[in-house]
Amino acid sequence: MTSLLVRRALPEDLEEIMALLAQDSMHYYEEPAAVSANQRAAFDEIDTDVNQDLLVGELDGQIVCTAQVTWMRMLAADGGLYCQVEAVRTDSAMRGHGIGALLMESIEGEARRRGAARIQLTSNKERTRAHTFYERLGYVASHVGMKKYL
Repeated sequence: MTSLLVRRALPEDLEEIMALLAQDSMHYYEEPAAVSANQRAAFDEIDTDVNQDLLVGELDGQIVCTAQVTWMRMLAADGGLYCQVEAVRTDSAMRGHGIGALLMESIEGEARRRGAARIQLTSNKERTRAHTFYERLGYVASHVGMKKYL
């Protein structure tokens, strides 16, 4: 396997990102069949926010994974920087080949470079394979996450 190129997503990547998200959707929201104007506006907002990184991983020119990273300055940890990772997805045909680990390694490298105090993420309680994956990477289920869908 050639090396994974992790980079910021471009507007033309949006359809492939949405396809990756759809492969592993938890179906809490009904998503449109095609990329919507709202999703394009959300991409533009994320792309221009200095505290957000929408990432894709390319393998041989094909997008095979994605993640969204939010950088949050906190009062805790002596004004520390937290790295929040969301929407991590690897193409279902490519799972088990270390691609997700490479993506997370890249994110961790950037978090260390920025001097982040910690990386945190949430994972739906039904995604037990994802939990095993994150635990293999050294993540600990240290908190209980709660959400209220509106």
